[in-house]
Amino acid sequence: MDTVHWQNGWWTPARRVNSPNYTHRPLDCCVCLAVIHNISLPPFEYGSNAVEALFTNRIHEIADTPFLQSLTALRVSSHFFIDRSGAITQFVSCDEAAHHAGVSSFRGKEGCNAFSIGIELEGCDFEPFSEAQYLALLNLLPEICQAYPIEAVCGHQHIAPGRKSDPGHFFDWQRLQEAGLPAVSVV
Repeated sequence: MDTVHWQNGWWTPARRVNSPNYTHRPLDCCVCLAVIHNISLPPFEYGSNAVEALFTNRIHEIADTPFLQSLTALRVSSHFFIDRSGAITQFVSCDEAAHHAGVSSFRGKEGCNAFSIGIELEGCDFEPFSEAQYLALLNLLPEICQAYPIEAVCGHQHIAPGRKSDPGHFFDWQRLQEAGLPAVSVV
């Protein structure tokens, strides 16, 4: 692992905010998958601190709508969050299993949290992601692939079909493939 950019699973160029929403990876685990998600809180709104509050179990502090109040019992987090401006925040060490995938399966293997790295893009299924987000993602993913034996990059929709639809049909998988990343659009 490149010690210049990685320290104990933390990618040092990212802003670090610790989330408690992770478990230790199994000792025999091989981190072989990166999963792309999208999130906006409240739905279709960007730029609030609600995602950070959710991932750090502080959503109750800003839950001023019924929707946000419905999230107060959740204990979830991805490893990374890329906002609309391209700023990257890391919430969980990649050496740990962030609670991002839920009930999921990849190539017949259940429980993707144990062997994947989750990346949330601020957005929704119904509009394109920003150029700044793609540039940030195309900077981050090669670093992850160099540090971990990533075999595939897929969407939440691919590991939890019928339950999840993110990152959605606006996500440009071709950009990842053109960058030489192991992107898959169908798993």
